[in-house]
Amino acid sequence: MTVYFIGAGPGAPDLITLRGAKIIARCPVVLYAGSLVPAEVVARAPKNAKIIDTASMTLEDIVEEMRAAHETGQDVARVHSGDPSIYGAIHEQMEALRALGIPYEVVPGVPAFAAAAAALGTELTMPEISQTIILTRLSGKATPVPESERLEELARSRATLAIHLSVRQMREIVRICTPHYGANCPVRVVYRASWPDETIIAGTLRDIAEKVRSAKITRTALVLIGHVLAPAGEATAEGRDKAPGRRPRSGLYDPAHRHLLRPGPRRGK
Repeated sequence: MTVYFIGAGPGAPDLITLRGAKIIARCPVVLYAGSLVPAEVVARAPKNAKIIDTASMTLEDIVEEMRAAHETGQDVARVHSGDPSIYGAIHEQMEALRALGIPYEVVPGVPAFAAAAAALGTELTMPEISQTIILTRLSGKATPVPESERLEELARSRATLAIHLSVRQMREIVRICTPHYGANCPVRVVYRASWPDETIIAGTLRDIAEKVRSAKITRTALVLIGHVLAPAGEATAEGRDKAPGRRPRSGLYDPAHRHLLRPGPRRGK
């Protein structure tokens, strides 16, 4: 018997991995976060499977279902949204399972920030503009952010920011980021990436808060901030300080760049 922590992906039922889908299809017990995971994902379970929406359950309730399944030798598919390693609250479940001697495995999934980038048709890293993506959030009622990881500190890097679980604090995000990124820095708010009602709000640090307020988006949205999001033809070598220009080209496919699989001509030839 094994408990499988499965990343269901960002929303679209066909963005789950093949491995995750196959495990759900054979597990007699399925626990899923119904507020974030589409019912179509767990509909793959066997016909007589026990399927439980854990949205209203406590950790103790969830672990008890896993313990009961363990006693009867039934595998459990514990299905989380996105990738379970990011804001998945799985470590506390794992600790409880270890204490009970119940084996578990983790099956990764497509994270929300990747689905958001796909929806935007963009890359989140670009040469000379940003080579770093910071996944973070602002402090909330349930989970505070460590002092050293406050957005005030992270924004100093001017890296591409993917801010989760914080769209309600859009004005605070703007206040903190504007001194570092500039008021004209592009911002994209992606609501329910890959779901049928996916919505993209495009703006800058100057106007994004008002646009989000007008759209009445208060949850289930990812905030992306960075100069890599500038439309083609507007990105610059610095991406922040210089006049608009052509996006810098990666050296990876540059004819002058040589590597093991594309060696240069031999000397003397």
